[in-house]
Amino acid sequence: MTDERFHRAVYVISVAAELAGVHPQTLRIYERKGLLAPARTAGGSRRYSDADLALLGRIAELTDSGLNLAGVQRVLELEREVAELRSQLSEARQAHAEYRAELAARGFTGASLVPAVRPQRPVTLYRARRDPAAEPGAAAGPDAHRRAH
Repeated sequence: MTDERFHRAVYVISVAAELAGVHPQTLRIYERKGLLAPARTAGGSRRYSDADLALLGRIAELTDSGLNLAGVQRVLELEREVAELRSQLSEARQAHAEYRAELAARGFTGASLVPAVRPQRPVTLYRARRDPAAEPGAAAGPDAHRRAH
């Protein structure tokens, strides 16, 4: 099934409810709670897609496992977030692979690259300050500037 067809809203509420095995009022409740957002016709009638029916199946799984509707909503939000993060990670990995291939094409080999490794514990970085006493020709000691004059 194509993605466009999967998301095409074609089922009226009674058909969607029957296919999902719930009462039409349950679909209205899910919509009111923000779990489901069916498309609307110009006249305001609800239309459900196969994607909506798949979501209804997931809602049924979660409620059957004992979650209330607030819990179901939170799980669905987290599942969407995980899916988005996985997509971003996949894109980052692809960009990284392309970058490494570009480096390899420029003559950098794996041995010449320094791996970025996450340290096991926090690392504190300090900026080095120039110590005037350490400069060549400077006299040693804390009062060296007084003695030099």
